[in-house]
Amino acid sequence: MKLRDVLWGVAVLVVGTIGLGLGFGLGVYTDQAFPDALPYVARHSSGRVDTTELQQAIRVIQADYVDGNVDTKKLSEGTVQGLIASLNDPFSAYYTPDQYKRLQEVYTGRYTGIGIYLTFSSSYPVITGTVPGSPAAAAGLQAGDEIVKVGDKDMKGVTADQAATLIQGPSGAQVTLTIMRGTLEFSVSITRKEIQIPAVRSATIADHILYVRIYQFSSTSGDELHTALKSGLPGAKGIVLDLREDPGGFISEADRAISEFVPSGETFELRDRNGNVERHNVSGEHLATNIPLVVLVDANSASASEIVAGSLQVHHRAKLVGTVTFGKGSVQQDFPLSDGADIHLTVRLWYLPNGTTINHKGLTPDVPVTLATSTDEFDALQPDKGYAKDTQLNSALTVLASQ
Repeated sequence: MKLRDVLWGVAVLVVGTIGLGLGFGLGVYTDQAFPDALPYVARHSSGRVDTTELQQAIRVIQADYVDGNVDTKKLSEGTVQGLIASLNDPFSAYYTPDQYKRLQEVYTGRYTGIGIYLTFSSSYPVITGTVPGSPAAAAGLQAGDEIVKVGDKDMKGVTADQAATLIQGPSGAQVTLTIMRGTLEFSVSITRKEIQIPAVRSATIADHILYVRIYQFSSTSGDELHTALKSGLPGAKGIVLDLREDPGGFISEADRAISEFVPSGETFELRDRNGNVERHNVSGEHLATNIPLVVLVDANSASASEIVAGSLQVHHRAKLVGTVTFGKGSVQQDFPLSDGADIHLTVRLWYLPNGTTINHKGLTPDVPVTLATSTDEFDALQPDKGYAKDTQLNSALTVLASQ
């Protein structure tokens, strides 16, 4: 099991000046950064929350706490954070006004930073991946590297907020990281820059096979996928759709992706707490409904990417190759508050067209294949390096050849 699977609920982050993480402050390329958005319709709760104790606690703190200069804004924010934390839902979060403002900018996939994905624990932050073409990738940082220091600051046990403060900065400014890779410790200085997180990349490989990688379902992924298919399909004998390491995003973009490969029928369903079902159906041009198709998935394929992979599997449109996926079957929605803050709340569960849920279970691939390390994955940005070590991609090509 990969590190990101184990620590998913802790924080999976892209370090930059406008990223966020599970309500903490960096840029999560899970559905926390690209929430599965739904229109907001006001509803009334059937129950009533007794706020008597809460009000009493606030009065006691304001009246008797030893430091009379209590920051009432932080007190208010902490109150809301406590409410969200009591839900015990790793995908619901509270964003302060500054965090929510940065989050909205992250929705476009553009931010300033060095381009690393991180997980946090009581030990040192661990890099789980780098953004393709980022300063971190150019510096040679790898999945599994521990960040021991930023400048002279020891990073053991730091929170995502603290890491953001230390690592983020303006474009053109340098940051020095001390890295532990196995038993090797070394320092690297990296210059921050504005980064456009790629949504889709493609390449022609093997015997006229169109390889399409969707990194996340951002607000631009539908258009980018459509463009990749339109330019790459002529002459192609098959398609490999790579959803590995794709943590999800906008469900509307997942809808568009499915519609490129399926000519008719349902894409997925949304169900609320009252059992109401909202069915989504295919739409659009359907550019690739007949060409042989295989989908690559792994343990970090989550939510919107699972919607796409699962729907294509249920429609018998594609075989899945790889490992069991993450298993996130919930949908979040942003509820902006009057002070500019935001409650990012789980509001729906999604189901496949056959009525099944993958929540906490994941999708089971038709052809199970493991990968020795994520660095063995084929890189569409550097196709000349080949895919000899990518056992999952090679298995997908074998499946296509048999069709």
